[in-house]
Amino acid sequence: MTIVGKQPFVLGVSLALFVAIVSAETVAPANVVIAYGFVLPILLIAAARSRRLMYVTVVLCILATYIGLLRPTKPGRFVSALINRSMVAGVLVGVAYLAMTREERKAREEAARAELLQAHAQLDEIKDALNRAERLAAVGQLVASVAHEVGTPLHSIAWHVQALGEDPALTPEMRKRVEIVDAQINRVVRIIEELLSSTRQRKPRLTPLPVDQLVLPVVALMAPSFAAKGVTLTAEPWAGDPLLWGDVEQLQQVLVNLIANALAATKPGGQVTITVGQRTVTLEEAEARRRTGESPAAAMVTLTVLDTGCGMPEEHVSQAFEPFFTTKAIGDGSGLGLFLSRQIVDAHNGVLSIESRVDKGTTVVIALPACALPQGAAAGSVPEEGASRVG
Repeated sequence: MTIVGKQPFVLGVSLALFVAIVSAETVAPANVVIAYGFVLPILLIAAARSRRLMYVTVVLCILATYIGLLRPTKPGRFVSALINRSMVAGVLVGVAYLAMTREERKAREEAARAELLQAHAQLDEIKDALNRAERLAAVGQLVASVAHEVGTPLHSIAWHVQALGEDPALTPEMRKRVEIVDAQINRVVRIIEELLSSTRQRKPRLTPLPVDQLVLPVVALMAPSFAAKGVTLTAEPWAGDPLLWGDVEQLQQVLVNLIANALAATKPGGQVTITVGQRTVTLEEAEARRRTGESPAAAMVTLTVLDTGCGMPEEHVSQAFEPFFTTKAIGDGSGLGLFLSRQIVDAHNGVLSIESRVDKGTTVVIALPACALPQGAAAGSVPEEGASRVG
C-alpha cells in the first residue's frame, strides 16, 4: 500500500485513538499518565509523511492535554498539574519532531533509491545502444567493402544470366535452372541492400497519414502470396478514419515485413489478422516525448498483426529485435527485418512490441502518435508552423 493509499486508514485509526484518550482523560483527569497516550496518534500521523497533518495533530493533542487543567483540582495541585502537563506537551512535540524527521529521511532515501534504479536502467539502455552502434559501425565498414568488391561482378553475372535466359535455344529444363540462378542473384542484391539500409536509414518525413492509406495497399500487395500458400489475410474494419504522424513509405516497409514474417510462420489453413485501434499514452511514452522536446501526444494509434502460426519461445522473443538474429533457415533471412522495423518505429516516436506463445501464434503491435489536424485541413497536408500537432 502506498503512502497516499495509507492516509485514510492512518487518519481513521489516529482519530479513534485520539477520541479514546480524550474520553479516558475525562474519566480520570488527575491521571496525567493517560496524556502520554497522545504519542500513539502522533506516531501514526508521522507515517503519513504530511507536515500539515502533523501540525494539526500536535496542536490538538496539546490542547487536549491542557484541557484537563480546566477541571477542578485539589488546592495547591494546579501548579504541579500545569508542570506535568507541560512536560507531556514537550514530549509530544519532541516525539513529533523525531518521528517526522525519521519519516522524511526515509522518503528521501526511497526517492534516491528510485532515481538510482532509473539511472541504472537508463545506463543499461545506453550500453545496449552503444553495443548496437559498434556492431552497425562494423557492418557499415563490411558493407562498403562488399558493395565495392561484389557489386561490379554481380551486375556482370546478372546481365549474362539475363541474356542467357532470352536465348531461344534453351530447353525448358535449362530455362528453369537459369531462372533459379537469376532468383538467387536477386536475393544476394536484396541482402546487400538491407545491409546498406541498416547503416543509412533516412529520417522519416512525417505527415498526417490516414490509416487506410497505410494498411490497404499493403494488404493488396501481400494478398497473392497468402492465396498461394493457403493462408487467410484479413484486415478487420476500423471505426472512423484514424490519423497518425508517419512516413508512408517507411511504415509500409515495416508493415510488409511484419506481415511477411506472419505468413512465413503460419501453416496453410491458418490466419493472419490486421486490426486498428487507439489507446492512451503511457507515462513512459509521455516522459520520453518530454525529454526529447516533442509536444504531448493525445493518443496512440495501434496497428496489430496477429497470426495463428508456430509462435516463438520466450528467449527468442527477447532477442527478436537484435540485428542479425533470425529463426529462419540459413539463406532465408538476414535477421535485419525486425531490427530495421524497430528503428523506423522509434524514429516515428512510436513503440513496436511482440508477444508470442509456442504453437499459439504471435501478436505484433505498432503504436504511433495520433494526429489532430487543424479544422478544415486535409489529410496528407503538412500543418503550417504553429498549427495544432498532438502527435
